[in-house]
Amino acid sequence: MTGQLIRQEQVTPDTFLRGLWEENPVFVMMLGLCPVLAVTNSTINALAMGLATTFVLVSSGALISLLRNLIPKQVRIATYIVIIATFVTIVDYLIQAISLDLYNALGAFIQLIVVNCVILGRAEAYASKQKLPAAVVNALGMGAGFTLALLCLGTVRELLGAGSILGFHLFSANFEPWVVMVLPPGGFFVLGSWLLLFEYLKQRRARKAEAAAEVMVHGS
Repeated sequence: MTGQLIRQEQVTPDTFLRGLWEENPVFVMMLGLCPVLAVTNSTINALAMGLATTFVLVSSGALISLLRNLIPKQVRIATYIVIIATFVTIVDYLIQAISLDLYNALGAFIQLIVVNCVILGRAEAYASKQKLPAAVVNALGMGAGFTLALLCLGTVRELLGAGSILGFHLFSANFEPWVVMVLPPGGFFVLGSWLLLFEYLKQRRARKAEAAAEVMVHGS
């Protein structure tokens, strides 16, 4: 950005790992919840949406990083949306060509990747301010974190709602599926449960780090 001094981040493992834990798009930042709740009624749908979002996230982030000094500040958001929409169109046609059933299952949520807050947020907050390597690695981490969150929901919902994972039935014929799990209320319930677990693990990790710091202080 013209007239601004932006600190360029060095690419480290943390550049990628932040998206999995500290800055997880779903479990920490609560972004992109519309597809998280809508398409996670099965593992394959969750995986496909996660990979599609990751593709758009990495591709758009890379291009925005390359063009960051050429995009006028006044029209940057509109430019980001055009770039994102271009890659969404590509992934839309790819999914349609690979599997029409999957394309129909995901429906309009593929096109809605254009306005996913995860992608637009990373474009504005990170890709537009960092060099290409850092932008790509960070986008991969955020995409992996988003995909992981979708898989956490999709696997549980399919297992309890249909008794299967990836279409393979795991229980006997006597198993009574919890149909509510593949419906919107089940999505909210599973998301809330994962958020509770994630917050518990986060606080537990923080307490361990604090205890370790106290031991080091008292031991020195």
